[in-house]
Amino acid sequence: MQQYQGWADERFGAVADVFARNFAEFPELGAAVTVYAGGRKVVELWGGTADERTGRAWTQDTLVPVFSCAKGPVSISAHLLAQQGRLDLDAPIARYWPEFARHGKQEITTRMILGHRAGIPALDAELSFEEIAAWTPVVRAIEAQQPLWEPGTSYEYHGHVLGFAVGEVIRRITGLTPGAFLRKEIAEPLGGLPVWIGLPESELPCVARLVEADGRRQMPGPEHLLTRIVTMNGALVFPGLDVPYGWNDPALHAIELPGAGAVASATGLAGLYAAAVTGLDGSPRLLSHDTVTDAVREVSAGAGFLGFDMGARWGSGVLLDSPAFRRLLGGRSFGNDGAGGQFAFGDDEFGVGFAYVANRMIGHGDARANRLIDAVRACLS
Repeated sequence: MQQYQGWADERFGAVADVFARNFAEFPELGAAVTVYAGGRKVVELWGGTADERTGRAWTQDTLVPVFSCAKGPVSISAHLLAQQGRLDLDAPIARYWPEFARHGKQEITTRMILGHRAGIPALDAELSFEEIAAWTPVVRAIEAQQPLWEPGTSYEYHGHVLGFAVGEVIRRITGLTPGAFLRKEIAEPLGGLPVWIGLPESELPCVARLVEADGRRQMPGPEHLLTRIVTMNGALVFPGLDVPYGWNDPALHAIELPGAGAVASATGLAGLYAAAVTGLDGSPRLLSHDTVTDAVREVSAGAGFLGFDMGARWGSGVLLDSPAFRRLLGGRSFGNDGAGGQFAFGDDEFGVGFAYVANRMIGHGDARANRLIDAVRACLS
């Protein structure tokens, strides 16, 4: 059975057993899982290979591109601003960002964006990678965008637009881009949690190299709305690992891509959610009980604009306990997943922060994180 490093409290030994079995039963390459309970770390495990080309081992400090897990830090930031009275999630975005109101978007609220209901899952503008990296061209493209449906009446995954739109609201309120806000207001005060949206060059040696498992599904054609959502009209590639501006390219890690471009360790993501729901090591929790209640109220579920129903349930910027899609701990669980298997969530009823990250990307039906969550649930009961 695959050897791993780290530790787990005796009560959570089943998580370590499942982590080891994942290496035996899946094409795992390198991976890590961290669990906090009651604000205290109770599991920190890692193992395998961070870079298949060089044989570099996975270490406690290894970072991974975690794709749409980025929506977690952005959503937590928005809810924190709402809790502080600086952001009304149900007010028109134009209150904070007047130019957003153009072309039928005057009634769109931040909650509609967070719930994937704003009608702007993709942009008509065809932007270059350099323009996406510059931030402002994306903001201008959002301002110029006309909704695909009447806002609030349907939903579809706002893959990258969620991060940029909510990120610009954060910037208008605080003067900080979402990645800068995350570091200054959350990650650094919590001891420098290893989670970034816009990775500094100094952290590049810690980044694992992604690889794809065999048999991953291909994206539909370039004109399909799903492909446009995921690739920003082709400016980004997916899965596209070892190509210019692909998901192993340091140039991509360096930019603020707040809908899908976070780089983190399992400890960083689990620590973020634990800080949100319990606080860390005796510190006050970031999000109050009432704030979490607001976040986990269901906003979207069922078949979306494209007619797909994956069984997911969405709150305000967060994936909820969805037995048909991602079974978590209960009605107060909230998190986000990332392409290829990454997943992180928090739950203030059970006092848990959890994260699993890996560099072998497995497609639809990937059960690695689910098995670990099942083990956590069993340990808690």
